[in-house]
Order: sequence, then structure tokens, then C-alpha cells
Amino acid sequence: MPSDYLPEGEEKRSAVQGLFDTIAPRYDLVNRVMTLRMDVGWRKATVESLGLQPNSKVVDLACGTGDFCRQLDELGHFTLGIDLSLGMLQSARTGVPLIQGDLLRLPLAEESVDAAVCGFALRNLVDLEIFFDELARVVRPGGRIGLLDVSQPDNRLLAAGHSLYFNKAVPFIGGLLSDKNAYAYLPRSVSYLPPTETILSLLSTAGFEQVEHRQLSRGLSQLFTGERSRKRLTPKREVRSL
Repeated sequence: MPSDYLPEGEEKRSAVQGLFDTIAPRYDLVNRVMTLRMDVGWRKATVESLGLQPNSKVVDLACGTGDFCRQLDELGHFTLGIDLSLGMLQSARTGVPLIQGDLLRLPLAEESVDAAVCGFALRNLVDLEIFFDELARVVRPGGRIGLLDVSQPDNRLLAAGHSLYFNKAVPFIGGLLSDKNAYAYLPRSVSYLPPTETILSLLSTAGFEQVEHRQLSRGLSQLFTGERSRKRLTPKREVRSL
């Protein structure tokens, strides 16, 4: 991927899949180093936001190497992980079932899960509107979602420091420990994310209520949450099941 280029459409899908296949073997190590292990706390906050009942059925979308999967499994929930990257699934450190699949065409039946989580993948998807529609299709009425991604601090001083770290240190660390080109893409990929209000609006339109946005660690990451409407939704796409 050229340093100044951000692909779109099917080209983006293929590029993202190849990128994560490449960095999979050292993905966990680089994540822990880059975030100073703060990503562990962010995922914990995401799971807590779901308010899960015991033995809930939860799907981890863009599950990667299975961080959310392990956490949910340890809590006793029935968990399934889905990711586009076969390399990430092969490097996963979890015993829950894993499926290679496209998040825009989830291989799940209608209203088949109690909750869904997604970590640091919104900006990598080709079409957020389709993804949110799929979330609304597979999550049961009253079920919840937690969508975690990178963010930008509101405080100017923190934002300046974050920008320097994210745009300079992250590619350097990633290059030392993994793949330089892949981690040069990470800071640029933030530009794919729509404004917060747009994401909240898309979630509401898809069929989620009580949609909220939280900044975590003073804006180093962000969390979108919502509850699937209890009203019957008009089917937008054919139902797919395993």
C-alpha cells in the first residue's frame, strides 16, 4: 500500500485482508506495546457496557486473535468469533469457535445472538451502513452492541501528543516488531471514520436505540453502544444462517 494512498471498495477489502494476514503472528505483542496495555482495559469496559445475562450468546466481529473471545469465554458466555483474515484466525489464542467471514454478510441467522462486540475495525470496513444493518439483523430485540475503535482526544494538548505518538511512534514501533507498511496504514485509516454524530445516526437508522458514545482514556479510544429495538424491523437483505 503506497504511503499516501487509501483504497476504497473491493480494493480496500482485499488490502485490509492482506494487511492483517501479514501482521497476525505478532499482532498481540504490538498491540500491548503500542497501547501500554490500555487496550485490555478498553475491551473490559466494552464487555461491561453490554450488561450481559449469564450464558449469553455473543459474537465477536473482526475477532482477530481472540481478545474479546477469551474474555467472554472466561465469563461463561457462548462466544463465536468472525474475521475476514484467515491469518488472524490461525494465530488466535482461544478455544471458542471461529469463522472466516465478511462482516457485511454475516453467516448468522436473524436475531440469533444476545450481543455483539467489535474491536478496532469500523474504519477497516467498506460500508458502515451495511454493517450496522447486519448487526441489527443478527442481534435479538433488546440485545446490545459494543463497538470499540481509535479516537482523538478533545483536549488540545492531549490531541497534539496523541497525534505525534500515533503518526510517528506507532509506525516506528510496528516496523520494529512487525511490518512497517502495515503499521504506517494504521494512522491513515482513521480518516475512514465518519464523524461521531454520523455513526450514531447510522446506528439509530439501522434499528438501535439508546445509542451512546463514550471517550475512553481521555479520548485515546472510543466506544459506541446501543440496544437493538424491540420493534420488528423491515428485512433489508436475505437471511443467512450457518
